[in-house]
Amino acid sequence: MTTLEQASLQASPPIQRRRRHLGTRATTGIAITYLVLILLALIYIYPFLISISSSFKTDAEATQSPLNLIPQTWSFASYERLFTTVPLLQWAGNSAFIAVIVTLSRVFFDSLAGYALSRLRFRGRTVVFAALIAIMAVPNVVLLIPRFLILKELGLYNSYAGMIVPLLIDAAGIFIMKQFFESIPISVEEAARIDGAGVFRTFWTIVLPMARPALITLFILSFQGSWNEFAHFVVSRQSPELNTLTTGVASLTSGQLGSGNQYPLQLAAAVLMSIPVAVIFFIFQKRILSTSEGGEKG
Repeated sequence: MTTLEQASLQASPPIQRRRRHLGTRATTGIAITYLVLILLALIYIYPFLISISSSFKTDAEATQSPLNLIPQTWSFASYERLFTTVPLLQWAGNSAFIAVIVTLSRVFFDSLAGYALSRLRFRGRTVVFAALIAIMAVPNVVLLIPRFLILKELGLYNSYAGMIVPLLIDAAGIFIMKQFFESIPISVEEAARIDGAGVFRTFWTIVLPMARPALITLFILSFQGSWNEFAHFVVSRQSPELNTLTTGVASLTSGQLGSGNQYPLQLAAAVLMSIPVAVIFFIFQKRILSTSEGGEKG
């Protein structure tokens, strides 16, 4: 055995111990990270679990033991009332009707505007984009009173048109689409233009299919935003027949259905209201915005 081989044999045990030590530290670090994430997830989801649990409680138990996850007496009375006494299906129908129209409109118009700001060179383009950023910086509550006055002047107050039209375009959606279109190489569109395709045809047949991740992200955000919209519906309508789920559930919290706190009834409505958004998110969660997916297809 040579001197070099003897030296390597003498050095190998410390190296192996060091590797085992590093491996143990890495495993401990990963375990601590997962433990922290699990705790944060539990803290985040705990209020929702309380909502589900309390929706199956009686009014008295929901008041006396609001934080118990397991009801002492299981009661389906709140869900029965939602489908008998409360016009829940009418509220859900209004919410679905508005959400579908707003979502499809935002996906189409926001992508058009984003493509124009990304690719077209026109006078005032920088000013338009700066105004878009400024709109995003303004809190939505500040615009409620001007929006109400405009709807009154245009004769759109207390109508489906007044509830839908102001929501058809979203500044944040335009920004998302613009940023994604800028990640797509311009060379992809040059071939289509050489073949004689116009601006809209290039956008519709070449660029838009490549923007599928951004479109899915915009679809989810638009549906969630329009489904959960509350402030705009408060100032744009007055008739109970135009109640959506958000305004309808708000009327439950104001005690319009009798005495008592009505906690189980309110929380049951909130749980049912969250189901469509959760289903859509879980269906499309793996396709949410990924700039590499659109770029690689080009």
